[in-house]
Amino acid sequence: MVTAAMVAVNPSAAEVQIGVFQGLRSSGRVRPGRCSVLPAATPATAYSTSSSTISAVSTPVKPDTPQVKRSKVEIFKEQSNFLRYPLNEELETDAPNINEAATQLIKFHGSYQQADREVRGPGGKAYQFMLRTKNPCGKVPNQLYLAMDHLADEFGIGTLRLTTRQTFQLHGILKKNLKTVMSTIIRNMGSTLGACGDLNRNVLAPAAPFTRKDYLFAQETADNIAALLSPQSGAYYDLWVDGEKIMSAEPPEVVQARNDNTHGTNFPDSPEPIYGTQFLPRKFKVAVTIPTDNSVDILTNDIGVVVISDADGEPQGFNIYVGGGMGRAHRIETTFPRLGEPLGYVPKEDILYAIKAIVVTQRENGRRDDRKYSRMKYLINEWGIEKFRSVVEQYYGKKFEPFRDLPEWEFKSYLGWHEQGDGALFCGLHVDNGRIGGKMKKTLREVIEKYNLNVRLTPNQNIILCDIRRAWRRPITTVLAQAGLLHPRYVDPLNVTAMACPALPLCPLAITEAERGIPDILKRVRAVFEKVGLSYNESLVVRVTGCPNGCARPYMAELGLVGDGPNSYQIWLGGTPNQTSLANCFMNRIKVQDLEKVFEPLFYYWKHKRQTKESFGHFTNRMGFEKMQELVEKWEGPPEVPSRYNLKLFTDKQTYEAMDGLAKLQNKSAHQLAMEVIRNYVASQQNGKGE
Repeated sequence: MVTAAMVAVNPSAAEVQIGVFQGLRSSGRVRPGRCSVLPAATPATAYSTSSSTISAVSTPVKPDTPQVKRSKVEIFKEQSNFLRYPLNEELETDAPNINEAATQLIKFHGSYQQADREVRGPGGKAYQFMLRTKNPCGKVPNQLYLAMDHLADEFGIGTLRLTTRQTFQLHGILKKNLKTVMSTIIRNMGSTLGACGDLNRNVLAPAAPFTRKDYLFAQETADNIAALLSPQSGAYYDLWVDGEKIMSAEPPEVVQARNDNTHGTNFPDSPEPIYGTQFLPRKFKVAVTIPTDNSVDILTNDIGVVVISDADGEPQGFNIYVGGGMGRAHRIETTFPRLGEPLGYVPKEDILYAIKAIVVTQRENGRRDDRKYSRMKYLINEWGIEKFRSVVEQYYGKKFEPFRDLPEWEFKSYLGWHEQGDGALFCGLHVDNGRIGGKMKKTLREVIEKYNLNVRLTPNQNIILCDIRRAWRRPITTVLAQAGLLHPRYVDPLNVTAMACPALPLCPLAITEAERGIPDILKRVRAVFEKVGLSYNESLVVRVTGCPNGCARPYMAELGLVGDGPNSYQIWLGGTPNQTSLANCFMNRIKVQDLEKVFEPLFYYWKHKRQTKESFGHFTNRMGFEKMQELVEKWEGPPEVPSRYNLKLFTDKQTYEAMDGLAKLQNKSAHQLAMEVIRNYVASQQNGKGE
């Protein structure tokens, strides 16, 4: 059993004793706003140290510690023979489901047991399984994409779901088909190992297939971190491909870093040298990027890694952020979303050792008694960054160098056509909520198969087609547009940055709708924009989740809707377009039918009171929640705003009435539907003639 270590710290001659981590103790600080949550760290804060490399940092001492309470999941892990038992036995039964212990263990193999909450199966719940792949950097080889497309049709619900961590999800897999689906993924250059569970999840990196040194180095680093922190016991291959090891050779630097035990990081002679029998206290998330590129929501991860290059563009090392995380629980103020904060800088040859040291610090000290507080953000919030850094440095064996200055972050979607840098093109395609199905799915398969294209998945639930020859651009553009995969200029700007989690009917944690609800919510936001006089090219970041766990990262949105009851949401405001500010809870329990009562005054005053080019998130932060609340409470409706464009779309009453009837079926106005039809028609006629 892994226990919290009693370690002795000796940074810069001042000796500090760090005792057993006894759990979260509230600091008493409360954020302003309608919801009370603890404050997040300020990511801009750096620190200084007098020395860049000090080798005389002692290895932690691990004496026996008193037995402490552990959660049920910790017992399941300990008794599992490294993730095998009782999952191996449960998979052999005729029952459509597996027991509680196996349900926890199968997560480590990349699957969640679910039940369709709107369907009853024989004798009760309609059990099924969701599978999630693991694709560092979002890389998907051509062979794997085609296999996933086929599996979705043959064994799933006929759709592929792109996630906010650059992976696929397959829904609706029956227990009897699990091994077939898993083995097919493995044999087609894929994996689901570690996509869920108490270990490192998929490692994010910018999905754009640029051939620039910094992008390539970020993606290589993400691959190496993923390999370093992948489970080693072989249980995954034992269960799903009868022990056959279908793996590519690992870089020697990964093997060396994993096996190194110079500073007491490893479990000697264990099948899991880094994780041991207990793995980590909770999920763990890592992202790698380059300066300015915040396509990965860098500050929301347990570890955020930023490539630092010299004046010639040659990578030299990495800045490291720690302590980000989105999950929280309603009405428990000691749970909260948190931004990562600077830990320090390491030279490029040390990055795997630094990552390992951070992971081991969490492994040894993160809470294992109450899973609500088991993420690393709570450990850092309790200890403070200085104490956390000093403990990590013992496992790293060196002092961290000062955090390097960084330019402003920007959100990058990579939608549309771009040069890769090697003579080929790539095309980023917007996929609403990451759900690929119907004609879109059929067309994507045809294009990817015909042109033998590799694919990248983005952290914004979109897809990138890579390695496209220039001669292919026009025919590909035409066929994609006919399937509704439009150039981003023809996609509503609100949709481009919006995200939602799957929520109902499959997620057992969902309180209300998210993926199925967001299309209507975005249409209503656009209708309010039109009502208050905001133009079509105006936008803001909208994210919707069906529960407070934050899978679609709503706490970074300019407008976040977080399910807090049936057909009810908390409204979070204050995130920024470049994903560097944490939103705050503005209002609780707003029924879905009453959203306009909040949206109208907020958007009206943003339109009329904002500063030049001021985003909605910056506007709400500048105005303050107290003032915004007063405006909402006193709102009586906007004055009539003349239409921005005096376009006469309907020449006769019959056409208008027909369009109006169709529009009402989609909860739109006749004008909105007509404009969509026109935009889609124009897009389909472009035939690749322009970007």
